[in-house]
Amino acid sequence: MPSAPTITRIEWAPLTGERPRLAGSNARLGVHGKSVTCPIARITTSDGAQGFGWSRISQEEAASWIGQPVPAALEEIPFALEYPLWDRAGKLVGKPVYALADDRLTALSVPCYDTTLYFDDLHLTDDAEAAELIAAEAVEGLARNHRHFKIKVGRGGMHMPVEAGTRRDIAIIRAVRAAVGPAAKILIDANNGYNLNLTKQVLGATADADIYWMEEAFHEDPMLYANLREWMGREGLSVLIADGEGDASSRLLEWAQSGLIDVVQYDVLRPGFTRWWSLGPQLDGWNVRSAPHAYGGVFGVYAAPHLAARIQGFTFAEVDPAEVAGLDGSAYAIRNGEVNVPALPGFGLGLDETTYQRAITENGFIAT
Repeated sequence: MPSAPTITRIEWAPLTGERPRLAGSNARLGVHGKSVTCPIARITTSDGAQGFGWSRISQEEAASWIGQPVPAALEEIPFALEYPLWDRAGKLVGKPVYALADDRLTALSVPCYDTTLYFDDLHLTDDAEAAELIAAEAVEGLARNHRHFKIKVGRGGMHMPVEAGTRRDIAIIRAVRAAVGPAAKILIDANNGYNLNLTKQVLGATADADIYWMEEAFHEDPMLYANLREWMGREGLSVLIADGEGDASSRLLEWAQSGLIDVVQYDVLRPGFTRWWSLGPQLDGWNVRSAPHAYGGVFGVYAAPHLAARIQGFTFAEVDPAEVAGLDGSAYAIRNGEVNVPALPGFGLGLDETTYQRAITENGFIAT
């Protein structure tokens, strides 16, 4: 039996880029800005194959992987090099990563949402003017072929007085619904900036806006979520409870299995793609939806939709648009509220050699 190919070379460098519009604050953080960073590692193996993708690997850790065999099973791909190795796996067979879940798949389109509606209104004193601004940004999303939108809420958590911030959240939700029409799914995300009573106040006041999910209303608490679910039942609300991004409770999956959480949102970069590859079918078995968080990491926006081929309950891909110098994602397209994933080998992304080599020289490293 032939031995497994080994890793012979690892190149790493951060690539930089910009969002089309400055991203404002959320309930717990200040302005997110326009600039983005996407650290890219490229591996070469002893059989001559290559793959590249997001990685935060250090030079010391990269050196420790030189000479190590490539894992035989996809489920064993290590976190430090998972995106380059998944990309390599697809390229080896000449198919997109999504086809590794089902090699009969020749095309993949995945529902997505525009995640750019941040607190871009904090400089305004008039709620109507603020609502008009965020609604106009949603209309920009419609022009980019989005049909579903996530609105950041929780202005009263830090940036505004509680009553005034909550009133503005409600006004903005209503304005966005009016701007995007009744067919769009509207998601709201409080980044743990609400408490139970504020959540009920906002969901009750926007019942006619038909909110699809409430994300991170407050830090996960089974008693509060049970109370919220009971209240929504009495009020006739069918809003899904979504959670799991960031510093999630270690008991999150237990609460999802018990029916307290409808949508799990672990980040697609941390804990990562391999973790989702195993977790998604498990959530399917519990009738729990999957919606990997993909904001801020650029590469995850391209990678997460591939998981839809593996996960029956994959609900939405998150789209945080950005142009990164040297990384070509032009084969991906958004049409009528869906990401059309390219049927190209690996993740279907291009890497400009001149730009990448310059980045390696300036801020990166090579391990051989």
